[in-house]
Amino acid sequence: MELRHLRYFLAAAQHQHFTRAAQQLGIAQPPLSQQIRELEREIGTPLFHRRGRGVVLSEAGLALKASAEDILRRVDEARAAALRASRGETGLLRLGFTESASFNPAVTHAIGAFRARYPNVDVRLEEDHSESLVQRLAQGGMDAAFVRPPFVMDGVTFTPLVQEDLVVVLPAGHPLARRRRLRLEHLRGHAFILYARESGYGLSADIMAACRQQGFSPAIAQHAPQLSSAVNLVAAGMGIAVVPASMQALRASAVQYRPLDAAWPKAMLGLATASAATAVQSAVIANFAALAKGWKDG
Repeated sequence: MELRHLRYFLAAAQHQHFTRAAQQLGIAQPPLSQQIRELEREIGTPLFHRRGRGVVLSEAGLALKASAEDILRRVDEARAAALRASRGETGLLRLGFTESASFNPAVTHAIGAFRARYPNVDVRLEEDHSESLVQRLAQGGMDAAFVRPPFVMDGVTFTPLVQEDLVVVLPAGHPLARRRRLRLEHLRGHAFILYARESGYGLSADIMAACRQQGFSPAIAQHAPQLSSAVNLVAAGMGIAVVPASMQALRASAVQYRPLDAAWPKAMLGLATASAATAVQSAVIANFAALAKGWKDG
């Protein structure tokens, strides 16, 4: 039994006339009659009774009509579902982000815009360190992630989204808070709280290098597991920290933020995707990447 047999049968059942059904289908009447006869032979019973110039459904035809309508409706639904999936309108997006990325408007805008435009895509969020997220991307355990370079690029495509200025986090009442803006040389002699990666690279390493260019090596009071932890340690009076400007959204009452005047370093944030994304996932990932890259236009 072929789908076209069912479509021809339903057209004839609707019009109760083979000629008018053939006109609707855009075929000649004899081929339509032949297809109906083939269907009747396959089922093993007449589906129509001929009456004058028209036809009426037999009891078998009435039974087949309900099933045929359901079958063709399901076929249409299956076709529509396949097309939605091919456009990335359904499916799954496994999205990672670093703890500090969650404070950046580029990230919150992209996630919000994607959920609004593609409500039938299941978005699963997971927080981790940049290096760990990139490794999982390369291994196929994640589809996309907001991360901060540098990291090993093997198997990963990275799209820069925003380059943030840095701010200095000071305990409330710290002498440096009397200045409206700070330069690196103002930080000489103060204990630093740094966020260090396992690889030894990243923002903290850049800050250390920039300080050495200014003729001093910061005294490290503590290594924080995350940037927000660094802010909390500053609030506890353990030292000062240099963090991306978006971290000012973390309004700890016991700290003050001051802009850092420095051409370098900056805090880069971007979207990493697996270079070998599967065909099933690629449309979803491409849609999300497009929204992430266009966040400033929104």
